[in-house]
Amino acid sequence: MEVACPYRPMDKIDEELGQLERDIRALKIEYEQYFGGGRSRPPNDTIWRIEQLIKRYSERGADMSYGQRFRYNNLAQTFAKYQDIFRKRMKAKEEGTVQRHYGAAARAIEEERMRAAPPPPPPPPPKAPAEVPVAVAAAPPRTPRRSATELVGEPGGYVVACSDPDRERDKVRDLYSVLLEAKKSAGEKTDALTLENFTSFVRQKTAQLKQQAKCDAVEYAVQIENGQIKLKARVKGQ
Repeated sequence: MEVACPYRPMDKIDEELGQLERDIRALKIEYEQYFGGGRSRPPNDTIWRIEQLIKRYSERGADMSYGQRFRYNNLAQTFAKYQDIFRKRMKAKEEGTVQRHYGAAARAIEEERMRAAPPPPPPPPPKAPAEVPVAVAAAPPRTPRRSATELVGEPGGYVVACSDPDRERDKVRDLYSVLLEAKKSAGEKTDALTLENFTSFVRQKTAQLKQQAKCDAVEYAVQIENGQIKLKARVKGQ
């Protein structure tokens, strides 16, 4: 007699979080198609599905494991970031401040506009050297450092390409820092993870894959898989 394996609630949560991740990726593609003219309407159905799942699990935090909550929070943050970007683009589209023509047509319109525009006024005569003010270049704004949680939560995860780890120690060190911080945030053990043994692993794995695939570089990705932080190595371009 066959006995069916019971379907565990945790499996259902992982399945729905996986669907949420796929829907967020699809939303980005559908919005790009809409802004590019390939879709006549914004992807409201996909937005509705995502919002329903996010609302459902915002009220069920106690039902999820630590890793599932970590994964859910990353997906919710990614969706909120995309929605903010798309909201600004929608506003620009409605106000008519975005370019509505593409390719050769856009260039032809721009050339016609330049021909019809009046010539610019002649520049003013130069001032005497003593009167020329000294321009002080403003310091460029500093880009805030993104946390490992944000980097790993991106679709595809945090990716670094290495061709020679011994000469690219900064890349290896950054990859190690993101992996270590993400594992700590997810509540995973990191006692055995040191920069020395991590660098040795990257050196050996890079040499192995380069020899097997006859390639110039190897990509390492830190990403979330089934609620756990994983480091994956692959041939660049695959």
